[in-house]
Amino acid sequence: MKVVVGLGNPGREYERTRHNVGFMVVERLAEAAGAVLRRSHRAEARCAAADVVGAGRVVLVEPLTYMNASGDAVAALLRWHRAAPADLVVVYDDVDLPVGSLRLRPKGGAGGHKGVRSVIERLGTDGFARVRIGVGRGPEQRDMVDHVLSAFAREERPAIEAAVERAADAVRAVVRDGVERAMNEFNRDTNAGGQP
Repeated sequence: MKVVVGLGNPGREYERTRHNVGFMVVERLAEAAGAVLRRSHRAEARCAAADVVGAGRVVLVEPLTYMNASGDAVAALLRWHRAAPADLVVVYDDVDLPVGSLRLRPKGGAGGHKGVRSVIERLGTDGFARVRIGVGRGPEQRDMVDHVLSAFAREERPAIEAAVERAADAVRAVVRDGVERAMNEFNRDTNAGGQP
């Protein structure tokens, strides 16, 4: 079974921040599948088993461990579902991409993202698919932690809403067709709207 993890921080104060776009995508997938994310007894996470249209049944996950310890929940859930890292898709924010853009990768380093670093450390491998959503770097003088924990500006919201929808489609494609084929479709796009 495929396990789709959106990275973010629990709590209302973080709900619509840049660091929580992974949560937004998992919530969008759950909503579209008519599934309800519930607190798990197996790990510090909210989960739902959902029939993702065109992609079959998957486990949707929002770790509740805070970003820096995301790997704890991910490792526990992979063990419980007898899933391998190759069955994992992680969705998260990327400050090195323009706001609203998407990039898929089959594996790789953390790129400075502490949530991804935690997952790599706990699994002992970087061999899992990623869907990265651009949140931009913000003004040069702004502290990066403050930036990723900030809400999107009003003018950025349409691009982010479109990116969340597009990322949900990308996750479906990864689960259905594999990450390499999904990359051919989604990495061609320069923005969330899919315009080449």
